[in-house]
Amino acid sequence: MSEYDLDSGPDPAAVAAAEPEPSRNAAAPVHAVGIGPGNPDYLTRRGARAIREADVVVGFETVVDFVADETGADLLTCGYADEAATLDTFAERVRAGDRGTALLMGDPNHSGYQFLGKVERAVGAPVTVIPGISSLQVAASRARTPMENSAFVTLHKSGDLGADLDRLVGAVGDRHLLVLPRPFDWMPGDVADLLVESGARPGLDALVLERLTHADERVTRTRLGDLRESAGGSDPDSTPFSDLSVLVVRRDG
Repeated sequence: MSEYDLDSGPDPAAVAAAEPEPSRNAAAPVHAVGIGPGNPDYLTRRGARAIREADVVVGFETVVDFVADETGADLLTCGYADEAATLDTFAERVRAGDRGTALLMGDPNHSGYQFLGKVERAVGAPVTVIPGISSLQVAASRARTPMENSAFVTLHKSGDLGADLDRLVGAVGDRHLLVLPRPFDWMPGDVADLLVESGARPGLDALVLERLTHADERVTRTRLGDLRESAGGSDPDSTPFSDLSVLVVRRDG
């Protein structure tokens, strides 16, 4: 299977979102499970059952490691370099009759559609999504920013982010912003810098919530103008924040 070229398309996220999921089938051979923020307490019972009953499980190594003790399935782990080959192996197992479960961090509906699209392309059939708890939901609770008064934007994906950044600029001040940064070229400081340069009030309350639900969870409360001081760079050493971060910018008033 050839890899997606996000510069020429199609974007696997668009493929996954092209039409509604088929009628529910409890015996579906492939599930895509959101495992939550990483703390096992936030794994739903439905998701745990799909993992436990699988014959083969696939996902990025850092994701699979969180739930490896939940199943006796064969674990297929990958990084970006061997993602396509690993998904091919997963698809071969499913076509041979095995029950397969693909794992995604958080909730597949929050920045997981690119991987979901790649899984569906590999297996050649629709995949049943089992939602999970997203770190965005936890962040909204910590920051007291109700979802109905917020704008959510994920930057945690490959490809062009122009439209997503425009949405942030258009909503800042009027709505709370819940942002999943992209390590490490669009981290909280970079987003803050863009917003202030685009006219946002520097005094807006900003929170960076790192490694939510984990023992080393950390919340930094600051102002948008101060947060922009950490802008610049594209590697882990260029930012004071974790790659597992959520940025919240509270609205005016």
